[in-house]
Order: sequence, then C-alpha cells, then structure tokens
Amino acid sequence: MGDLKISYKILITGVGSYLPINKCSNESLSNYVDTSDEWISKRSGIKNRHFVADNETTSDMAFFAACKAIKNAQIPKNNIDLIVLATTTPDNTFPSTATLVQKKLEISAVSFDVQAVCAGFIFALSIAKSMMSDGNYKNCLVIGADSMSKLLDWKDRSTSVLFGDGAGAVILQRYENKDGKFDDWGILSNVIHSDGQFYDLLKTNGGVSISQKTGFIQMEGKEVFKHAVEKLSSSIEEALSASNKKIDELDCLVPHQANQRIILAVADRLKIDVSKVVSTVKDHGNTSAASIPLALENAISSNKIFNGNLIGLNAIGGGLSWGASIIRIGKPNIL
Repeated sequence: MGDLKISYKILITGVGSYLPINKCSNESLSNYVDTSDEWISKRSGIKNRHFVADNETTSDMAFFAACKAIKNAQIPKNNIDLIVLATTTPDNTFPSTATLVQKKLEISAVSFDVQAVCAGFIFALSIAKSMMSDGNYKNCLVIGADSMSKLLDWKDRSTSVLFGDGAGAVILQRYENKDGKFDDWGILSNVIHSDGQFYDLLKTNGGVSISQKTGFIQMEGKEVFKHAVEKLSSSIEEALSASNKKIDELDCLVPHQANQRIILAVADRLKIDVSKVVSTVKDHGNTSAASIPLALENAISSNKIFNGNLIGLNAIGGGLSWGASIIRIGKPNIL
C-alpha cells in the first residue's frame, strides 16, 4: 500500500486592520459633493469614511494591517512563506503590491496580488487555502487593501459617497490533522463565482489598455443591489451546505460592508437574527477588499466574535464576482 496522503487544516489565528487617520463625515463630504448626511444615511447607512493621506499608499495600509495580524497571531514574521493580497488599487500597475508588503516586512515569501474588487478577500482566502492544503506553505498572510478614494468621481454623488480606504489582514496557519482533531476547525468551506455578463454593472471607465488611465467607478446601483442580495445569500447557503452546517449554527455572519440596506436584506433572506450580523459600514463605508477583514477585526476586538466561534463571510464585487466562506475561527486549546 502507498503512503496515506497527509490531511491538513488551515486555521485563522490572527486578524489585523488599519484605517487612515483622515476621517471624513457625511457633513464634511457635503462641503464639496452635492449631498447631505440625511441623503447618504438613508440610502446606505454610512456616516463616516477614511481617506489615505497624500503620501499614503495601499501598500502602507496593507503593511500596518499585516503587522497587527502577525502580532495577534503571535508568530515570528519570518515564519510567513506566502502573501496573497487582494486589491483593485495597487501602488503601481506592476509589480504586485504584495511584493512591496513583503519588502516592508523584510521577509522571504512568495507574494502576489488578486483582483476581484469587493470580493477580493474571499477569492484570496480561497486561493491561499488551496495552496496551503497542498502542503507547500505553512503560514500565509492574506490581506485586503484598497484606496478606493483614488477611483472616485466627486461629481457622481450616487457613487462617490459610498467608498472609503482601509486594509485588513489575517494569518492562516497549516496544521496536520492527525486523528481528525482539527476536523471542525479552520476554513471549512470556500465557494467563489464569477459571471462576466454583468461586467458593465460595476466597473471603472478606464484602464491601462483602454485609456492608460485608471478611470472612475461607475455603478448601476439598483441592479447591483438586486444581485448583491441574491448572490450574497445564495453563496452563504452554498458554503454552509459544503461544510455540512446550517444557518442557525452560525455564531456570526460577517458580510461585505457595502450598504446597510443590503446587509439587512441578506439577513432577512437568510432568516438569521440581525444580532448575529456584523455591521461596521457606518464607520468606514465600502472599503472594497478590506471590508470583511476590517469588520472581522472589529467584531473580535469588541467581543462579538470569540475563539472557536463558527462564522460566515460573504462578499460580492465587480465582474460580477462573489463568494463565501465558513470558518471555525481561532485554534483549539490543544495547541
């Protein structure tokens, strides 16, 4: 008989986040955008967002979030052998922003970017888990970071008021699942999807090969809302099924923080108690790939999520691209 294949479990052992110091309220925004606190709050639930300083970049934010995640995971930074960074707003067209983070951390690790806009963190998590499950990597830094303010057209009040800048990161660690002791821990399931027929619903009106400029965000709000509610709900249901879990077993749902109305509509559709749903969108707006790890770190630091909790993550972004993960967060006491 041949050697039995080693089974690995991928655990989330540390979380970190970063928001720029520059905080912009709805009232402040109304000084240069034709809008008001009432208009924004009613349509999105957003009260504040943070913007990068003139000398601050996506890699800076990613680095700060990464340092916090490494500290919270209590691992030496040199143990990290893989960095997967989700972003739509890289420092440069190339090389990857992940390699800049690697440089700033002063470590040796395979590093690359993933681009799935607001679903980027879920895609990065899925890719990292697959690479680690093969046995090639032991400790991975997964980051979601975006400077969405760089893509905003301030004349478009329906879109420009929704976005902010930020970064979030998690540490993934691989453990050999001897005797099934980690069976119900770590990343239990990932599902990701894309459908290019909806490409024009959420995009920029520029790009390197089209205009040699980044362009501004353009969004068909009503259509995106409809797809978001349906796909955020269906992806969580699919991920729950893949992990043999039920919705009432979730201790917490951490959805993409795009719009409070979407978050509440998804909760209603899934029939999950709103008290179990993490919502931080009022504090930082839509930070694209950063929104889930930002919300996750907030929930942990505010004692809403604890070690061993079963949580769901779900996101949707341009493409359209969407997905979900079911995770038993942290690590068991046997470690």
